[in-house]
Amino acid sequence: MSENCPLYLNPDAPLEERVNDLISRMTLEEKISQMCNSCAAIPRLGIPAYDYWSEALHGVARNGKATVFPQAIGMAATWDTELIERVADAIASEARAKFHETLRKFGKTDIYQGLTMWSPNINIFRDPRWGRGQETWGEDPYLTGEMGAAFVRGLQGKDPHYLKTAACAKHYTVHSGPEKERHTFNAIVTRRELFDTYLPAFKKLVTEAKVEAVMGAYNRTLGEPCCGSPYLLKEILRNQWGFKGHVVSDCGAINDFHLHHQVTKDGAESAALGIKNGCDMACICTYSYENLTEALNRGLITEEDIDHALRNTLRTRFKLGLFDPQEKVPYAHISMSVVGCEAHRKLAYETAVKSAVLLKNHNHILPVKPDVKSILIVGPNAGNVHVLLGNYYGLSDSMTTFMEGLVGRLPEGVRMEFMPGSLLTDSKKIKNDWSVASAASFDLVIAFMGLSPLLEGEEGEAILSDNGDREDIALPKAQQEYIRDLAATGAKIVLVLTGGSAIALNGIEDLVEAILWVGYPGQEGGRAIADLIFGDHSPSGKLPITFPVSTDQLPPFREYSMKERTYRYMTSSPLFPFGFGLSYTQFEYKNLQLEHPVLSAGEALRGTFELANVGEYEGEEVVQVYLSDLEASTIVPLQKLISFQRVRLKPGETVQLSFAIQPEAMMMIDDEGNQVLEPGKFKLTIGGAAPIQRSLDLGAPQPVQAYFEVKG
Repeated sequence: MSENCPLYLNPDAPLEERVNDLISRMTLEEKISQMCNSCAAIPRLGIPAYDYWSEALHGVARNGKATVFPQAIGMAATWDTELIERVADAIASEARAKFHETLRKFGKTDIYQGLTMWSPNINIFRDPRWGRGQETWGEDPYLTGEMGAAFVRGLQGKDPHYLKTAACAKHYTVHSGPEKERHTFNAIVTRRELFDTYLPAFKKLVTEAKVEAVMGAYNRTLGEPCCGSPYLLKEILRNQWGFKGHVVSDCGAINDFHLHHQVTKDGAESAALGIKNGCDMACICTYSYENLTEALNRGLITEEDIDHALRNTLRTRFKLGLFDPQEKVPYAHISMSVVGCEAHRKLAYETAVKSAVLLKNHNHILPVKPDVKSILIVGPNAGNVHVLLGNYYGLSDSMTTFMEGLVGRLPEGVRMEFMPGSLLTDSKKIKNDWSVASAASFDLVIAFMGLSPLLEGEEGEAILSDNGDREDIALPKAQQEYIRDLAATGAKIVLVLTGGSAIALNGIEDLVEAILWVGYPGQEGGRAIADLIFGDHSPSGKLPITFPVSTDQLPPFREYSMKERTYRYMTSSPLFPFGFGLSYTQFEYKNLQLEHPVLSAGEALRGTFELANVGEYEGEEVVQVYLSDLEASTIVPLQKLISFQRVRLKPGETVQLSFAIQPEAMMMIDDEGNQVLEPGKFKLTIGGAAPIQRSLDLGAPQPVQAYFEVKG
C-alpha cells in the first residue's frame, strides 16, 4: 500500500478508522449527498455513485434476469431452514455477479443493482386481508424468526471480513395493513403484545443473525412514527439489542411525519426527527433528508448528528468491500454464469416441491393413479405466469406454468384437454360452458384457482384489489360458482389454490376430492406441482398461516390487538390450522416420555418420543413442538410453537427422537413487556399441526401430549 494512499482505502486498516477517515475528508454538502438511498458520486475521493435500494424477497428483483424462487410465504411453508439458507446464498451469488458485471460495463450501478438487499420482510402476518402478507414468513413469531434468520445468513455469507450482500429486516415494527392507511395509522398494542408477538423475530435477526440493516415502517406505533421513534430505534434496537448496522426509512416515510402523522411542521423538522432518533438514511430524499441543510441552519441538528448516521451507512459499504481492490473481496469474481444456472433452477424446483401444502386428499385420489385415462385442466391460473411470481420478483427465461408442467409430465396414452372455464373475478357471460358440460366425462378435473398478485399485494400494484388488500378472504365468487357447477356434474375435482394468503372456501372444500395450496411457487412451479400431482414426490409443506372459515372469524382489520388472532390466540375452529399439511403417506406419533416431569426453575425439559411412517410412501414430516402455559399470571398464547424439525422416513420406518426444551422457551411476556419464567403447570404437544381441535378431523396424525411442572 502506497504511503500516499488515504487510510480509508487501506483494506488492512481497522474498519472504524477507515470510516472515520473518509468522513473527515468529506464536505458537509458531500455528507448530505450520501444520506439517501441514491448516493451521489464524489469523484475527488474516488467514490462512485451507489443506490442502497435493491430487492431480494425471493430472488434478485426488478433487475432483469434472475432465478425466481417461490414467494416468501411459500418458502415459509417448507419449514426448512437449511433449504432457505441455500436459497438466500444463491440469491446473493446472483446479486454479486450482476452487480460486478454492471460495474465493469458501465462504471456504476443504479437502483435495484446494488448489494444492499431490502429483504426479508419479517412482519407478523396477523390478518389474512393484508395484501403484503405474501412477503412474510407467516403468522408465528418463532417460525418467522427461524426462517428469517436463515435467509439473512444465506444473504450475508460466512466470510469473517466481508458481507456477501447486506440483508435488511423490515418493516420495523407493528406493521401489517391496511395498505391504504399505512402512511397515517397509529398501531396501538400493549407492551405485552409488542414483545410477545411483534418484536421477537426482529430481535432474533438483530442479536443472532446479525442482520446488517433494519427498515422502519411507515406507520406510527404507540404514537411515535416508526422511522423517528426513540423508543423503537434507540431504547430497544440500539440499547437493548445492541444493533450495530444501519437504519433506513421506508420509501417516503420521513415525509409522512409532517404530511400525514403531523408530528412535525415541515420537511426540516421531519429530517431532524429522523436523524436525531436513529434513522440513518432516507429512502427517497425528496422533501425529507434533502432538508438536512436547512435543519442544520435552524439548529435542529448538528453536523455530528449527520456524521453519526453516516458512519452507520458507510460502514455497510466498507463491509461489502466497495472501497477495496476486487482481488481482496472473495465475492467479487462470481461469474455471471450463476444467474439462472441449472443448479439454481434445481434449487427453485426443490423449494417449490417442499412449499406445496396438501390440505385434503379424499380417498387418496392423489397421486394420480395409473388407471386414470383422461384429465381436464381448467381455471384462470392454469396458464398464468403471473401466479408463479407473486410480487417483488425478478424475471426468468425459464418459467413453467402449471399447464406446461402437467403436459410435460403427462404419461403417454392419457388424454388431456384444457378449457379455462372461469375468470379470476368476473362471472362468465354464457351459460353453455363446454368445460362444465364435459367435466364428468373425464376421469379427473384439475382446477387451478385461487388468488393472483392482481388481487393482493402492495398499494398501487395489485390493480384488482382494495389498495393491495382484500376486503373478503373468500375465494372469489365467480370461482366458487364455477366449482359448484363442476361438482354438480359429479366430476372428481382436484383443486389447486394459488395465493399468498389464507382463502376461505365457503363449503367448496366439501365438493372437491383434493386441495393443494401452492402459494406463488416461482419459475419451477409448474414442473414441481405436476410432479407432486403424479406422485414423483410426496407433499411435505405445512401452513405458515391459519385458514379461517370466513372473514367473520376475523377481528376488525385496523385493530392490532392479538385477541382472537392467529392460532396462538384464536378460540374458534379454523378451516385449516397453522402447521397443517398432509402427505401421501401417514405418520404416527407415540411413546412420549419425559425424563423429569417436575423441574426446578432454570432446568431444561428432556424427553423422547417416536415417529413412525405407517403408510405406503416415503415422506417427510415436519415435527412441531408446542407449549401451553396453563397457570400464567397474565394473558399468554393458548399454544406457542417452540421447535420444529423435518424428518424423512421410509414406509414402515420408526425413529426415536429426543428433545431438550430450554428454560427460555418456557418463559412468558408479562404486562410490562418483560420476559419472565413463572412457576406452574405446562402442557407439551408434539405433532404435525398446531394443537387446535379442528386439526384432528382433517387427517392429521394424532399428536402426543404430556404435562410438566416448573417449581419456583
